[in-house]
Amino acid sequence: MVSASETESFLGMAAVVASRPMREILDLVRRVAQTSITVLIGGESGSGKEIIARALHHYSLRASKPWVDVSCAALPDNLIESELFGYEKGAFSGADSGKPGLFELASQGTLFLDEIGELEPRMQVKLLRVLDGVPYYRLGGVRKISVDVRVIAATNRDLQVMVDAGHFRGDLYHRVGQITIQVPPLRERIEDIVPLANHFLRLHNAELFLSDTAKEALCAYRWPGNIRELRNVITRAAVLSRGLEIRRTDLPADIQNSQYSVVRPEPARDLDGMERQMILQALADTKGHHQRAADQLGISRRTLSRKLKSYALEEVRQSYAS
Repeated sequence: MVSASETESFLGMAAVVASRPMREILDLVRRVAQTSITVLIGGESGSGKEIIARALHHYSLRASKPWVDVSCAALPDNLIESELFGYEKGAFSGADSGKPGLFELASQGTLFLDEIGELEPRMQVKLLRVLDGVPYYRLGGVRKISVDVRVIAATNRDLQVMVDAGHFRGDLYHRVGQITIQVPPLRERIEDIVPLANHFLRLHNAELFLSDTAKEALCAYRWPGNIRELRNVITRAAVLSRGLEIRRTDLPADIQNSQYSVVRPEPARDLDGMERQMILQALADTKGHHQRAADQLGISRRTLSRKLKSYALEEVRQSYAS
């Protein structure tokens, strides 16, 4: 069963965390959340990017303010601008009254832009300007609007490849990715599979449990659909099983036939290196101004100076070691 320490809830969404990579990511999230820095979350579809975004808001200083999320892939190109930035009465046919955009609705809170790689080029330009703090107009509006919103973006695509191919603006990529958090696929966090499966079983029936051979099969499978696929498999097994025990034969054939040799080392994640990257990026954004960089990061100038001093000492140490 999943212990209490492995399960948290972020904005009503349960997060089951058992593996070292995900524990380290949540540790990073707690540190990054206290800043106003823009975060880009990468990872395969269904790997858990939204729960990381929700955790960033949950641990942030904006936690009591609005959380607004939108999938950039779910809206047609001709609607995404009006949804993000709003419109005034008469802006287009059918606009019988004005409507605030998602940026306004998220004022002082967090706006989560899922699948940001799907934005068309014109919207990328407008989004970049808003992220840079430039006031904007609603569609058909005559009054500029300024917003204080923390933006978190996510994508299952390689934005750097899209930049190289000319399909995504490089300046927007660097602006939304002031810090990047990469969520590993489920096949690289095997320790999470059984706790997640147990969690999904309890949602259906708290008395259901997995046999040892079922657990082995689940851990051996590669999960191309990640957590979303795992949930579907467990829900199906819970419905079709004839008793309280979920056996290997209750699972789909491709999972039953998985080979039990898929044991992968979990890659260590350099959290101190990520923190250093975040601090150096803030200094670059503020053109080296320590106080403004500290304000952006949500830390004191004294803490910033101490961090920079430690980095300098580490570089000296490494130079002597080489």
